[in-house]
Amino acid sequence: MKIWRKTLALGLAATMSLLLVACGAKETPEDTTGTSDTTPTTAAATQAPVKEDITISFMASQDWIQDAELELANKFTEETGIKVDYQIVPSDQYPSLLMTKLNTGECTDIFGGQSGQFDIQTQYNVEKNAMDLSGESWAANVDPLAAAQLTVNGALYGEPIQDVSSVWAIAYNKQIFTDLGLSIPTTYAEFTSVCDAIIAAGKIPVYEAVSDGWHHVLWLPETAVEAEVVSPGLVDKLNNNETTFAENDTLKLILTQIKEMADKGYWGDNYMSNVYADAAKNIASGEYVMVVANQGFGTEVNTLDPSFSADNIGYFVMPLADNQTLNVNPSGPSRFIYSGSKNADAAKQYLAYLASDESLAYLTENVAKFNKLPYSNAPSKYTDTIKDFYSRYPSQGTVFQTAVKYVNPQWMDMGTNISALLLGEMTPEEVLGTIDKTRAEEASAAKDAAWAE
Repeated sequence: MKIWRKTLALGLAATMSLLLVACGAKETPEDTTGTSDTTPTTAAATQAPVKEDITISFMASQDWIQDAELELANKFTEETGIKVDYQIVPSDQYPSLLMTKLNTGECTDIFGGQSGQFDIQTQYNVEKNAMDLSGESWAANVDPLAAAQLTVNGALYGEPIQDVSSVWAIAYNKQIFTDLGLSIPTTYAEFTSVCDAIIAAGKIPVYEAVSDGWHHVLWLPETAVEAEVVSPGLVDKLNNNETTFAENDTLKLILTQIKEMADKGYWGDNYMSNVYADAAKNIASGEYVMVVANQGFGTEVNTLDPSFSADNIGYFVMPLADNQTLNVNPSGPSRFIYSGSKNADAAKQYLAYLASDESLAYLTENVAKFNKLPYSNAPSKYTDTIKDFYSRYPSQGTVFQTAVKYVNPQWMDMGTNISALLLGEMTPEEVLGTIDKTRAEEASAAKDAAWAE
């Protein structure tokens, strides 16, 4: 198990590269006394306030923590003396490691986890393993939809990390579309025609990254909103154990079309080894034309290549199964304070710092893919391109990893099975059947009455 660690302390650059724990040198003790930023009161003028000599640990998946957050942690240390030891785990290993830590009672002070009103109960058991944060100063500022996905029995247990207002959609190079006379596709057939034209022009239609284990999964649960459109009430039936994934023709079609994209060369030759961290670079190069991304992707490309305008990246929903419903998801990576933390007060102080007006503004300004963090006190940087994208899809649906029980916890397993599908080792029916089997196992473990015999 590889874990990268960043311990943020006074004078430590937060933008340093992630280091393997085995290679990371321990920090030497430092003087933690000093004056505060405010003028001491008369009563305390004879003695400067003492900063706290505490280190709080924070474990999270590698894709969840941005450099800007690490920079804020460094500033937090400068102001309070409290160090933040970030333990960054590869995304494909994180879910199992987190569950091991929670089950053995050895979790970090703060742990990252995906929100979701079902999952935080059945997977993380937050009522036992996390602290109630409802009374914190920032709690009332959390967007109501995002807060609902972090709440159990009226108590808020988590703090959102990322922008959940954006959706996973196909980001495309507008200039190349214009040069090739292409229009935004609204059906799968139109999408294949676009891809064929791009291949004919000597470019690769879609940048896909299977090796990360998570990105290629997006095509299924995100476009599954179309299954609810075709079969109204499907989500409720799935949650009440009245039907299965394997019985649904729309979900079978989506998986069939995922494999077809790869087989037709729409993902190029290296999709099994590509990593999502290289997506912006490959789109900027012009070698690839499209990628599934959030609405901050244009800014990411522009940051990498200032000559590439952020507005040269447009967006449209993934049209598998002819989907034209905007796939919204109020869930996302979140911070939780472990109930067994010995540094709970310091951890709460850090979460409050990250949710302050100043920190939210800093994150929005310095993380390209953040447009509007889910807090009422966070600024917005939506462009006309992004506004146009949202206005194009008046119909919205909640993605299946959030709307349907016991889907999100098996995300990486779905990634393994969809990889097998791409390699011809599994059929769409087998992939869906495995999802159903795992859902039944999760429901049994959670003693879900809908699955009781």
